[in-house]
Amino acid sequence: MMGEKKKIRMIVTDLDGTLVNAAYEITEENKKAVQAAAEHGVPTVIATGRMHRSAVNYAEALGVDAPIISYNGAVVKTAGGELLASSYLEPQVVERVLGYVFACGWYVQSYVGDALYYVEKTEDARIYESASKVYGEAIGRGGMLSRTKEVPKLLVAVPAEKIDDVIRNLRNRFRNEADVMQSSPTYIEIVRPGVSKARAMMVLAEKRGIGADEIMALGDSGNDVEMIRAAGLGVAMGNAIPAVKEAADEITLPCEENGFAKAVRKFVLE
Repeated sequence: MMGEKKKIRMIVTDLDGTLVNAAYEITEENKKAVQAAAEHGVPTVIATGRMHRSAVNYAEALGVDAPIISYNGAVVKTAGGELLASSYLEPQVVERVLGYVFACGWYVQSYVGDALYYVEKTEDARIYESASKVYGEAIGRGGMLSRTKEVPKLLVAVPAEKIDDVIRNLRNRFRNEADVMQSSPTYIEIVRPGVSKARAMMVLAEKRGIGADEIMALGDSGNDVEMIRAAGLGVAMGNAIPAVKEAADEITLPCEENGFAKAVRKFVLE
């Protein structure tokens, strides 16, 4: 939580539901806020559960030349694709999680080398591809189980009404082997223990000589809670889940009302 007020020197923002609206667009108002902050010497770092090649499209649209935290913190790259940090799931854990998810009949997708894989092209796959503008490859269960090295994240999709039970089951079964978190009403993200947006954010800040109390972090979902807590100024979107609002120092307008831009104007530009 925020102590003595310090000047913000870095903004770290989630994408979906925070900087990016329901139409998967960055509004002109949010874009101008990012660019105004940059003119004041305050960079905006994207921190997302998305793949790097999905997030980089937004960075390019913003004209942001800052590192991108992708896969919930498992991979950090420059906008140009230079790898700065990575942390992958253990191959045997990937294999065991996939086996369990297959047995339960849930949709799961994997990522290797910034490529997207799933068993077959279901409606869940189409929805993800439409939102991310990244297209995957259907490789069957055998193909998924043969690609277990350098996997930064697994994504499981389940109906919203089942998500709490599924998260609880996964956490119990893979305790100490993987961290499990919710990233949207229907998406569950599975990463190596200790991997988080918060951890990646602090690694970047330390490299730049920026203290936690000089960071403003914004988010709306379960995978943003640690980041919101770790930043000197944690800002929850008006549309954020209760856990994010409880962790935050401030609550801004909802994403659809340009809450990101409002927070930047209030806490960075003023």
